[in-house]
Amino acid sequence: MQQKWYQKSWGIILLLLSLLILFTSCSQQNNTKIKINKTQEVSKKKAATVESKKSTPDDEAEKTTSESVVSPSVPATSKPTITSVNGDFDYSKYTLIVVDGGDMSGYRKPNVRVDVGFGDREYWAFTNEYGQLIRVEAKNITLQNPNTDHVLSSGRYYSDEAKVPGTESQEFDEGHVIADSLGGVSNAYNITPQDSILNRHGDQAYMEKVIRDAGGCTDFVAVIQYPNTHTQIPNHYKFTYKIQGRSITDEFDNVNPDEVNKNLGETTGTSSTPPKTDNVPANETVSSNEDVSKVDTNHNGSVTIAEAKAAGFKMPITRDSWLYKYMDDRDGDGLVGE
Repeated sequence: MQQKWYQKSWGIILLLLSLLILFTSCSQQNNTKIKINKTQEVSKKKAATVESKKSTPDDEAEKTTSESVVSPSVPATSKPTITSVNGDFDYSKYTLIVVDGGDMSGYRKPNVRVDVGFGDREYWAFTNEYGQLIRVEAKNITLQNPNTDHVLSSGRYYSDEAKVPGTESQEFDEGHVIADSLGGVSNAYNITPQDSILNRHGDQAYMEKVIRDAGGCTDFVAVIQYPNTHTQIPNHYKFTYKIQGRSITDEFDNVNPDEVNKNLGETTGTSSTPPKTDNVPANETVSSNEDVSKVDTNHNGSVTIAEAKAAGFKMPITRDSWLYKYMDDRDGDGLVGE
């Protein structure tokens, strides 16, 4: 009886072991299938991705690449390039430096550009490789304003001018290229040794008065020439500017105009006093070519040298010219604009 019970027990145990082994085997097979399926799915996804990339059009790929590239940054603020008045002069060849307007030193650095306008004015001066002042220009000449500018009782911005070599001679003034009255400073970059008569009573003085009377001018350019590379004393000036849209040119040598006129009179054998002509009576109609209104552009009853030049008249205007009576002959020699 007991022996039969043991035999049944062993039989049950063997059956359970068999079932356990069978179950374990099935589980391993299922796990293997799952892993295989997952591996196949991953492989399919990779293959699909590769195929998708291969099938992407070239232009789309380029677009994607270009969109990913960051364009170089542009400066938020860029200083505007300053151009010359007539567009014929290259500012980039000259080093920009700052010089105090009242600097009395007569020394100039070579190949530089300096602002010689008082206050907010922009008047640009240039030197060549020898330190000679060769050019001064301004897009707008703004007259001195005692109400807004700091002006001395003398009418000047500074008590003295730069001592440029040559100004020590009694023959020469420290001549402003752009006068105080026109807003120019007094350092060496706006000063040249200029014949004192020319500076005070000659073409230089006339030109400054013309611009003052007009209330300023535009497109101002002064070109200064020298006889050699060693001197700081110019031998010739050429000024061009516009008043009320009219272009004016003043050109003269750095000499005493009185001496020139005297020599001209002696050379030609003409009298220093041209013959006087009668004025046109008030009730007489002037001819069409003697219409002063065509010359007197500001209609103030008088004609300036600038207005006469702009109208096509050649200087000097002599006493026998119909225009003479409308002009200011300061020295009474019968010549205006000599």
